[in-house]
Amino acid sequence: MEEPHLHKVFIGKVKQAGEKDAANPLERQWESGIFKNEASGNLWLSKTGFIDDEVADKKNHGGPEKAVFAYPIKHYTYWQEKLEHDDMIMGAMGENFAVLEMDEFTVCIGDTYKVGEAIIQVSQPRQPCWKPARRFQIMDLALQIQNSGRTGWYFRVLQEGHIHADSPIELLERPFPQWSIQAANEVMHFYKDDLRLADDLAACELLADSWRTRLQKRLRGVESGIEKRVYGPNK
Repeated sequence: MEEPHLHKVFIGKVKQAGEKDAANPLERQWESGIFKNEASGNLWLSKTGFIDDEVADKKNHGGPEKAVFAYPIKHYTYWQEKLEHDDMIMGAMGENFAVLEMDEFTVCIGDTYKVGEAIIQVSQPRQPCWKPARRFQIMDLALQIQNSGRTGWYFRVLQEGHIHADSPIELLERPFPQWSIQAANEVMHFYKDDLRLADDLAACELLADSWRTRLQKRLRGVESGIEKRVYGPNK
């Protein structure tokens, strides 16, 4: 099996798109950092991400626990065939890292990797919001991403440093092999009645606090809805 590899890096400023008074909500004006461009050369990766990489919604995106968003390149074949959308290519999901030989089954919460000078650690799966749906004019795209399991994941940065595309991603430590991204997604989205699993995942100390908090609420009988996240102002 080939080793994990960082194929391309994507960075982008917040961009405004759409028409202010459009009748169709999917065509209305909005802004996002999902529109990213391929970056080259030595790039400085800080505790909160790359310089010149921006997010529009700082409440739900960005920050130390979402410093880098990674997405497997191989998923784009699936999306191109399923959605028949010409623009569904690398970078389309708003990822910073387009990766090879990594996916939701082989990457685990707490995995610590060295890439270039930086050391990064997996913090959580991505929970897709309404913005990919707005970008590609597909109302239920967030749900399709979530239900397919092809969500990608986030890294926190343990050691800042320069990185560049076409670099190996070296696994240094795997403290929670039982908690793959796929397994975490299943507990959060598909096994909501299994409180034992929710308790076990919430006990994973390297899982992002936002995930642990939501699971702890579930254990207290409080379940948050997903309508606002997956549809937002698109409906």
